Amino acid sequence: EEFPPGSVSYILRARCYIVRLEDGGLLALWQRCTHLGCTVPWREEQDQFNCPCHSSLFNRQGEVMGGPAPRPLDFFPVRLEDGKLVIDTGKPTQRRQFDLAQVFYPG
Repeated sequence: EEFPPGSVSYILRARCYIVRLEDGGLLALWQRCTHLGCTVPWREEQDQFNCPCHSSLFNRQGEVMGGPAPRPLDFFPVRLEDGKLVIDTGKPTQRRQFDLAQVFYPG
């Protein structure tokens, strides 16, 4: 409920973004650009992540839309424990593309 469908929320403690897809799924994206590791802010007005260092652009699923980034933003596993969202920041996962298997659907 804290993350409405279509929202992108920054979680400071986890250094990641929680993306709530329109279908209700959750995706936790690491804030680090896959080019050189700069912090990538979400730009609501542009509906994309925009790396200020070398202008890599990523859509809300973390896919590369432009710039030198070689692959999508890494993601973290997500689960529910006692009604709370838990993000396992110890296990960033590299990926070549967005896949629905990377999305957590709360039951």
